[in-house]
Amino acid sequence: MKAYQREFIEFALKNEVLKFGSFHLKSGRTSPYFFNAGLFNSGKTLGAIGTFYAAALEDASFDYDVLFGPAYKGIPLVCATALSLSNDYGKDAPFSFNRKEKKDHGEGGNIVGTPLKGNIVVVDDVITAGTAINESIEIIKQNNAQLAGVLVAVDRAEIAPDGTGKSAIQAVEEKNNVQVRAIISMDHIMEFMEEKGTYENELKLMKEYKAQYGIKKD
Repeated sequence: MKAYQREFIEFALKNEVLKFGSFHLKSGRTSPYFFNAGLFNSGKTLGAIGTFYAAALEDASFDYDVLFGPAYKGIPLVCATALSLSNDYGKDAPFSFNRKEKKDHGEGGNIVGTPLKGNIVVVDDVITAGTAINESIEIIKQNNAQLAGVLVAVDRAEIAPDGTGKSAIQAVEEKNNVQVRAIISMDHIMEFMEEKGTYENELKLMKEYKAQYGIKKD
């Protein structure tokens, strides 16, 4: 685990974006942890999250021309990431996002910001069922651009309920022949808990959950 990943977990716990307990998911599963990116809802937290996304983006070494933030949660995330890339790495990254409804006056269209051209990296919060990311991929194709990578906050690394034995992220990677990177994964969270030594009961539940629902690595 790298320093920025450890700092991200500490930051998420401090701001109660990452919580341990018993959480009923849309999939019907009861998870021992929950990550709510919607709680990055102030200037301070948004500025911080941008630094973590930028660090992960640099770590991923994606070859990109434009960053794309899908409406709605991806919009502040892509803005914060681009700002951090400029402030922390001296990189002036073009970015854009989409409107949910097309605008037929002014500049028109459904893309705001830099036109989607060349290699595009999608910046979003999570990938669950894959529906939102598939919409982004379709938008990129409609603009004759290429998907170069996807960056999200957390990879839960658990099999989807569709019976394929793959996670939502694995399904997106295989379908689109593209790499999806996350700032942290469930394994990073468990490694952090092991290091701290104060999460014995929570870690036990995490291990049980992973054994039941975690993806099987070759």
